[in-house]
Amino acid sequence: MSPDTTQPTPALALIGAGVMGETILSGLIASGWPIDRLTATDSRPDRCAELTERYGITMTDNRTAAGAAEVVVLVVKPQQLVPVLDEIAPVLADGAVVISIAAGVPIELIESRLSDHAAVIRVMPNTPAQVQQGMSVISGGARATEAHLELARTVMAATGEAISLPESYQDAITAISGSGPAYIFYVVEAMIEAGVHLGVPRDVATQLAVQTLYGSASLLKQSGEHPSILRERVTSPGGTTSAALRTLDDHRVRAAFIAAMDACRQRSEELAETVREQYR
Repeated sequence: MSPDTTQPTPALALIGAGVMGETILSGLIASGWPIDRLTATDSRPDRCAELTERYGITMTDNRTAAGAAEVVVLVVKPQQLVPVLDEIAPVLADGAVVISIAAGVPIELIESRLSDHAAVIRVMPNTPAQVQQGMSVISGGARATEAHLELARTVMAATGEAISLPESYQDAITAISGSGPAYIFYVVEAMIEAGVHLGVPRDVATQLAVQTLYGSASLLKQSGEHPSILRERVTSPGGTTSAALRTLDDHRVRAAFIAAMDACRQRSEELAETVREQYR
């Protein structure tokens, strides 16, 4: 999604230019966001020089970047977020939109460190954003309007898909899409190891497993059909797939996934509470 060309493109500052910060930056540039409306920061001089050379972007310090921006995207670790908020709060423009990518940090805490005029939006992205196939879920704070949410969707849509949901869903979202890529990589890793065990060369087993995942995900998305229907089409009664699925059921794989994702949700809640207690 490109910026609305009928309106001036907002000045946007990326605070933190690590992997996810660069992912958002490159996505915005590819989507048509003017480079002269983008600034970024990083504490490492060599990283600043690298990004300036790669993208032609202006790299500066946090206060300068935030003070000149209408949209500030905070791409820092949760434990670094509050010090950064305290640093930029005095220089934020009235009506600034602050988008936080920091996992587990609640909107109320972010709002408490900022001006009453800033609109806060919390985002849970995931790592496929690195190849513009990410899934971001956006939640607005007390001062975030639908226009602010749409702006945040435009920013995150540069890295894949983006939807809006109430913040109360964020811990569950962490368990589904935030941590979800790790579950998929885990399954693919197991399929590769099984292939090697069955006598297939590792490079071939890797190609087979990865392409099977990619093709299956594409089919699932493009067909719009329920996964159970697609699974049944592969599963002939009494056939090879049926034998494999029966073994997975015997090992309670479905129940293990549900339990694992519930554990992820609970851990997300615990981390959020730890952050609240730290700055209460």
